[in-house]
Amino acid sequence: MAAPHSRPAYDIGTPGTPWGPEERAVWLQRQQLRRSHQDEVVAPLLAALPPQAELLRYGELDYTRLGLGRYPLHAVRSRQWQAGRPTVLVTGGVHGYETSGVQGALQWIRDDFARAAERFNLLVLPCISPWGYETINRWNPDALDPNRQFKPGSPAAESALAMACVAAQAGEVALHIDLHETTDTDNSEFGPAKAARDGGVFHWDPIPDGFYLVGDTERPAPAFQRALIEAVQQVTHIAEADARGCILGEAVQQHGVINYAKRTLGLCGAMTAARFVTTTEVYPDSPTASPAQCNAAQVAAVNAAIEFLTQASKES
Repeated sequence: MAAPHSRPAYDIGTPGTPWGPEERAVWLQRQQLRRSHQDEVVAPLLAALPPQAELLRYGELDYTRLGLGRYPLHAVRSRQWQAGRPTVLVTGGVHGYETSGVQGALQWIRDDFARAAERFNLLVLPCISPWGYETINRWNPDALDPNRQFKPGSPAAESALAMACVAAQAGEVALHIDLHETTDTDNSEFGPAKAARDGGVFHWDPIPDGFYLVGDTERPAPAFQRALIEAVQQVTHIAEADARGCILGEAVQQHGVINYAKRTLGLCGAMTAARFVTTTEVYPDSPTASPAQCNAAQVAAVNAAIEFLTQASKES
C-alpha cells in the first residue's frame, strides 16, 4: 500500500502548472451547499444575543458574478463601549469548514459574553467566511484561502471586510483569539488542492491528534499560551509533538504550542497589534473528541485568554 504522502496528484489541472481561470471554474463547479449559514449561524445568533451586546452588519459578500449568492456578515460588539477599557477580539470561521470555530464562538457569545463585557470591550466576528461554512470549505469561491489574505489590498473580500470592521469598531486591541480546527481533510483534500492550484508539490505531515495553539513568532507570549493549554486540557486532550519534535512541520515551543510568522503569512492573527494573540486548533476527527467537546474547547480557550488578560491588566 502506498504511503500517505505518495498519494496521486490532485485531479484538477496539470501537475507543476498553476491553475488558470478554467481550472478554478472546474473546482468551483464541484462545490455544493451542505448546510445553511442563515439557519446554523445567523438565526441562533439572533435568538441568543445577550442584552450587553449589539449586532452589527459589517458588510456583505457578493458572489453573484460567479453565479452564487450574497452573504451578510455579522459582528457582535459590546453595547456599552467604554474608552480606556482593554478590547478583546474573537474571530471564528475564517475557514468556514472548521465548524467549532464558528459554533464555539456562538456558544461563547450566548453563555459568557455578558460576564466578560463587565470588564472589557468585546468584538466578535463569529463567521468570517459564510460561503465556506455552507460548502464546508477552506477556500472562498475564488479558490483563495482567506487566512493567507489578511494584508493591505487583500484580494479576499472575507479578509478585507473583517479587517475594515475591526479597524472601524475596535481601535486598539489588547487580546485577539482566532478560533480554528485542523482536520483530516487538510491532508486528503485541501493540501493537495493547494499544491495543484499553485503548481507545487504537496508535502504531507501527520495531522496532530488533539488541541494545540499557534502563537506569533513576533509576539510569542509563552505564559499566555500555557494558560490556555492548561485550561483546554480539562476539556479535551492536547496534541503531542511528532518524532521530530514538531506539529505540522513546525518546532514545538512548549507543550501544545507552535509559532507562525503571522504577519508574513497574512494570517488573521496579524490584523491587530494585540499584545496577546493566538490561534486555536481543535481536532474534530479524533475518535475521542465529540462536537460538543470541540465547541467547549474553543469556549475554554476564550475564557482562559480573557482571564489571563484580566490578571495582566491588574499587574500593569
